[in-house]
Amino acid sequence: MKNRNYHVSAMLVQKHQLDNSESKMTELDAALNTLEQNQTYNNNALDQALAELDGLLGEEGIDSKVAVTVDITNELDDLLQSVEQARIQPCVPYLSTLDLLEFNDDMSWEEYQYYVEKYALRNAVDLDADPFKTLMSPMQRIELEKRIEEELNIKNAQCDKYDYLIAGTCGVIGGLIDVFFVGMPGEGKLTNIADNSVNLAVEKFAGACGWEGAREGSDPTKSAISFLERNYKVNYDQATTFGCNGTDGAVNNLSPKNHHLKSLGHSPDLIGLFFSILNQFTSTSSFISNGQIITIDTDDYELKGGNFIAKVFSGFVNWLGHLFSDMAGSSGASSRGAGIPIPFYNLLLLFDVGEFGQHKQSFATVATQVFEKGYDMRHGIAMAIPVLITELLTRLMWVTKQRFYHKKQWKECIPSVNNPELRRMLLVAHGSLCLIDTGDAALRSGGDMVQFLLRTNIIGWARFGSLALKEVYAWHNSGHINADAVDEYLESEYRKMLRQV
Repeated sequence: MKNRNYHVSAMLVQKHQLDNSESKMTELDAALNTLEQNQTYNNNALDQALAELDGLLGEEGIDSKVAVTVDITNELDDLLQSVEQARIQPCVPYLSTLDLLEFNDDMSWEEYQYYVEKYALRNAVDLDADPFKTLMSPMQRIELEKRIEEELNIKNAQCDKYDYLIAGTCGVIGGLIDVFFVGMPGEGKLTNIADNSVNLAVEKFAGACGWEGAREGSDPTKSAISFLERNYKVNYDQATTFGCNGTDGAVNNLSPKNHHLKSLGHSPDLIGLFFSILNQFTSTSSFISNGQIITIDTDDYELKGGNFIAKVFSGFVNWLGHLFSDMAGSSGASSRGAGIPIPFYNLLLLFDVGEFGQHKQSFATVATQVFEKGYDMRHGIAMAIPVLITELLTRLMWVTKQRFYHKKQWKECIPSVNNPELRRMLLVAHGSLCLIDTGDAALRSGGDMVQFLLRTNIIGWARFGSLALKEVYAWHNSGHINADAVDEYLESEYRKMLRQV
């Protein structure tokens, strides 16, 4: 037995049975039509003979009480003989019976496949045939190909000049908001709003953890931070290269201004969560410095919990609580303080290459100096605001154009990024934002790399980069089937079947 898809084999055999059944129905219809025509002809011949018989009896003046003469009897015999000769004998072609596929409720799938193979062998069914050509009619195949082309293929965008104009305008609006309301860390109005929002979030989190509020006359944010620092201590909080809370020289240039960046457990992302739990379990501390990951031993540290799952949860809670204690700076900071890094920003420290500025510093060193000057998650929240405005404004304008210009139904105006035209518009919009942001940073930095990065919206560039990768992928795979769309379609069809069941 050949290696084939047995589900397809069963469908091919069932299709053959269905075709044979339809063929037999056609033959039965033809035979019944023939019989009906013969019966109609014979009925007409008999009616004609009866009419002639009535005429014959009427001419001789015979009624039911008069004996029939020999002449009339002879004429009747001749008439009946002519009717018999005129009558059509039924001639129905031979109809063979259908070949049935053996099946019962107690039959296993393997047994069913065995009978499928036997049926295919008896009836010369090609089980290796293309199922789409065999099981579908030409119209069905055309409809399927059209649907795949319209819904499941990766297509390039077909934007018109108005789409590009709208997208560019949305990007310019976002770029101007970034230039005038974000600017340098700690200077822009949006950064101040973000700082206040983070302070409030820290206070709310501390309150949820048992903090009863600040004493009269004290700073509530610093009081909340102090509470969290006492209750969520970790073993990977070394802040200097040397000293009692240092790394014994293992990590170069480590200071309170940058230890949140270099300590991997302080990163507010999956990398930080992984290294935080790992460090707490193994009593170690992991840093990223000089383009490499450095791990040092710390004092013995034991997580709370009676089993592994409880200890992992305890490690997660410690990580989250410690992040909130550092998010708005430390309790002893005299000014804004050093917060935690933007998610995945510490990966830039792996690029310990290049020579920038007067002192020929590497890119990792420049990224560290940028963080030390306030380029933390609070500033990242501020930078995300113009990016979010650009995103939402572009999607809103796309929906408006689709609904009122192209006259589409509301359900067809859902702003999904899988739509190629919307994806292209978002790329243009965020590209415009990044151009304005980069131009402003280049003009105001005066060639200083640190100042340039301080004024650069890394959130906008990250969004633009992700959209650019999607656009390159779509351009390279144009005309190919979109696997994600196929999965989504199959999932929706599966859910429909479940609801019907």
